[in-house]
Amino acid sequence: MKPQHGLELVILAALWGGSFLFMRIAAPELGPIWLSECRVLLAGLVLLPLVIRRGLWPELRRHARPLMVVGFLNSALPFSLLAFASLSLPAGMTSILNGTVPFFGVVVAFFWLKEPLTLARVMGLILGFTGVVVLVGLRETTVTSGLLLAVAAGMVAAIAYAVSAPYVRMRLQGVPALVIATGTLLSAASCLVPLLPFTRPQQVPQPLAMGAVVALALFSTAVAYLIYFHLIEQVGPTRTLTVAYLIPLFAIAWGTLLLDEPLTQSMILGCGLILLGTAIANTTRQRSA
Repeated sequence: MKPQHGLELVILAALWGGSFLFMRIAAPELGPIWLSECRVLLAGLVLLPLVIRRGLWPELRRHARPLMVVGFLNSALPFSLLAFASLSLPAGMTSILNGTVPFFGVVVAFFWLKEPLTLARVMGLILGFTGVVVLVGLRETTVTSGLLLAVAAGMVAAIAYAVSAPYVRMRLQGVPALVIATGTLLSAASCLVPLLPFTRPQQVPQPLAMGAVVALALFSTAVAYLIYFHLIEQVGPTRTLTVAYLIPLFAIAWGTLLLDEPLTQSMILGCGLILLGTAIANTTRQRSA
């Protein structure tokens, strides 16, 4: 990997790590559904002109049905759940839960794609779940039902990401990445529309919250997608997916520096165990990819 690509990978991790900071700021005022709708709709509208300019609109229409499925599994559902989790959890902790996506992917690949579950993967899964237990059980706050519900939401979001990946491989193979990204975001927006009348914000959001929404949509979604797909083209998907190991570190850093969120021993230990377990669980698959 060239130094330029390594720098792009770090920037991508910083952008996606920042998404948890922006959700932490905006979710209390807009609510999870409205925040997610603004995020996917604005980001999708930003990318749509690129699709039209490159003559990819027919591809978008041709694959509308699977894109709708991916939009729900990969954007509408996990974005809403993570925004809900951010109402109760620090940005760093939410991102750590999201960091379990790769080792949930190992489980999904075993049952769905029949990929072998090796000893290394089993050890990785055990370490990862131990990290989640440490993250929740050793926090310097009381474990309440609300906290457990937020953690469960983060875990379900991670599972949704893990399920959507093999679906994309099976149903959207060969479709341009820009088409998948744009179609996913716009489909997610349509999925959330029916919920908007029932989840309206109680008050007009403050300028800080609206700024966080715009930053979330433009930088942590639209720009991040462009960098992500560029890296896949340049260095391949396997190396690009290593960004998942960096995101929690940036999210914790942003939360600590900008929101004065505490950096606790349980967060450090839990994050370490989850990242280590994820790396071990995916070592074999990445080498064979």
